[in-house]
Amino acid sequence: MLKQSELNIGTLGHVDHGKTTLTAALTHQWTDKHSESVKRSMTIKLGYADTIIRRCKDAGLYPFTTDAKCPGGATPEEVRRISLLDSPGHETLMATAIAGSNIIDAALFVISAAEPAPMPQTREHLMLINALGINNVIIVQTKIDVVGKERAKKHYDQIRNFIKGSKIENAPIVPVMANKNINVDALLDEIMKIKVPERDVSADPILYVARSFDVNKPGTSIKKLVGGVIGGSIIRGKFKVGDEIEIRPGINMAKDKSKKETFEPIVTRIESLSAGSEELDEAIPGGLIAVGTSMDPSLTKADGLVGQIVGHKDKLPQSTNSITINYNSLNRDDIPKQSFRPDELVLLGIGTGTVVGYITKIKKNKLEIGLKHTICADKSEKISVLRNFSQRWKLSGYGTLA
Repeated sequence: MLKQSELNIGTLGHVDHGKTTLTAALTHQWTDKHSESVKRSMTIKLGYADTIIRRCKDAGLYPFTTDAKCPGGATPEEVRRISLLDSPGHETLMATAIAGSNIIDAALFVISAAEPAPMPQTREHLMLINALGINNVIIVQTKIDVVGKERAKKHYDQIRNFIKGSKIENAPIVPVMANKNINVDALLDEIMKIKVPERDVSADPILYVARSFDVNKPGTSIKKLVGGVIGGSIIRGKFKVGDEIEIRPGINMAKDKSKKETFEPIVTRIESLSAGSEELDEAIPGGLIAVGTSMDPSLTKADGLVGQIVGHKDKLPQSTNSITINYNSLNRDDIPKQSFRPDELVLLGIGTGTVVGYITKIKKNKLEIGLKHTICADKSEKISVLRNFSQRWKLSGYGTLA
C-alpha cells in the first residue's frame, strides 16, 4: 500500500474550464466542498484530494487507471500516489491560485476547447508558471466533446501558438472528456513520466499551511474533543508523531484590532499525521499532509492558520511586518509599464498566504515593503507581486527575499 504521495500536482487555468471536473475524474472526489464554492459553482478555496495511479496488465497503449479494478475485473498494481491541488481560475481569486502554486511540483494546465485560447486567466496562469519556474507541466485540453473534431484540432493549434516561446512550449497537450472519463488514461500516462524531485529530508523541516480545520462536531463532549488540524505540504525535512512543533507567526495577542499586531508563536505537539485516509508515523516532502495537533481547535477553524509555516521549535525564521525583495518584472502588454510609487499598495503571495503591502523604499530592482499583517517567510520561496490597475489586481512580477 502506497501511504504517502510522491507528487503535488496543481490544476491551473481560466475559470470554468473544467479543473474541478478533471480533478474528480482523476481522484473520484469532488474538491469544491466549501459552502460558498457550491453556492457560486466555482472554486473559492484551494481544494485537494489524493489518488493512487494503478497499472493494469495487458491493457494496451495506456495501462494506467485510478480505478480499483481493471476493465476486465482484475486488480491493478499500485504504482504511484499523487495529491491534486485544485486552484481557482477566476481573476478576483488569483491570489489563492498563487498561494497554491507555491507548494506544487507539477501542474495540469487546463484549457477549454469551448473558448478561444488564451482567455485572460489562461494568460495569467502561464505567466505564473513562467515566473515561479514550474517546469513539469501537462496541458489538458478539456470540453472537446462540446466542439467536435475539427474545432478541437484548430483549438490545439491555438494552444501551441499561445505557448510558443514560453518555458513550456514543448509541454504535451492531452485532449480529454473528463465528464465521460475518455482519454484520462492517456493523461495518467503523461503524469507517470514526471520525475519525483529530489527531497532534502535531513534539513530542519518546513510545512506551508494551505488549510486548517476544527474537525469536532457541534455538541461533542469536552472529553472527546480533539486538537486542531492543519493541512499543507512539507517543503523539506520530515515530521514525526510526537514532535514538538512551532507555528509562526502564530496568534495575534493584540485584543484591540486598532492596536499594532503582536504575534506569539504557537507551540504544540503532533498527535497524528495522515495522507488522505492513510495514517503515518512520519511524513516527508511529497503530497499533502494533515497534521493533528494538541492545540485549541478554535485556532484552526475556518482556515484560521492558512499562510503560516510550521517547523520544529526555535528552528523557524523570525516573524516580520516588513520585507525586502529582489523584484523581477513580467513582460506584460496588457498592463501599464510604470514604476512603483512610494506608498503604493501591492498584493503579495507569500508561501500559501496572501498579504497586502505598501512600498516604503525603491532602489533599482530592490523593493522594501511594509506589510499590513505579520508574516513568517522562508528564504527559499518566490513571492508573487500583484499591482492594482483600474481597480483590478494584476500579476506584475515576482521577487525573492533579499
